[in-house]
Amino acid sequence: MSKQADRVEGLRPSEVENAKFVFNIYEADTNKLDASKLPKVIYALNLNPSLEKLEAVGYTKKEGEKFMTCDEVLKIYSAMKKEVKDMGCYEDFIELLKLSDKLENGWMPLGELSNFLLALGEKLTEAQVDEVFEDHMGEEDDDGNIEYVPFLAGMCEVTK
Repeated sequence: MSKQADRVEGLRPSEVENAKFVFNIYEADTNKLDASKLPKVIYALNLNPSLEKLEAVGYTKKEGEKFMTCDEVLKIYSAMKKEVKDMGCYEDFIELLKLSDKLENGWMPLGELSNFLLALGEKLTEAQVDEVFEDHMGEEDDDGNIEYVPFLAGMCEVTK
C-alpha cells in the first residue's frame, strides 16, 4: 500500500487503519480487492449505502471482473462517509416509526413495520424481512404489535 493510503482526506488516522484492516481481510493475497466484495468492506466499516451507490463507484456483481487497490477503496470509503451526513440517523428512524404508534405507547403493528421494510428505501425481500425479524424481534402482543424502540436499537446496534 502506498504512503498516500496513510492519509486520506476526510478520514481520521484510526479510520484509515481500520479500513486497511478490513481491506486486508477481503483482499485475495494480491493487494487488490475483487470489486464484487466492495459491499462487504463498506458494510464492515459501518456504512450502509445502497447497492446502486456502490455500483456507481465500481462494485460489480460478477466475481473476477474488476479489482481495486487499497487507495481506491479508501477514497470510496471517504466519499461515502461524507454522504452519511445526509442519511437518516437512529433518532430519525424512531420518529418515522412513531407515525405508526397510534396510542403513543412505544408499540406499533408488526404488519406496518413489515410493510416499511418491504416498500421503503432499498427494499428488502420477504426472506430478508423474516431474517431481520428473527434476529431482532421482541415479543409480539396479543394485538399483533411490537415494541419498535428495542427492535430498531438491535437493528442499528444501539444500546438503549
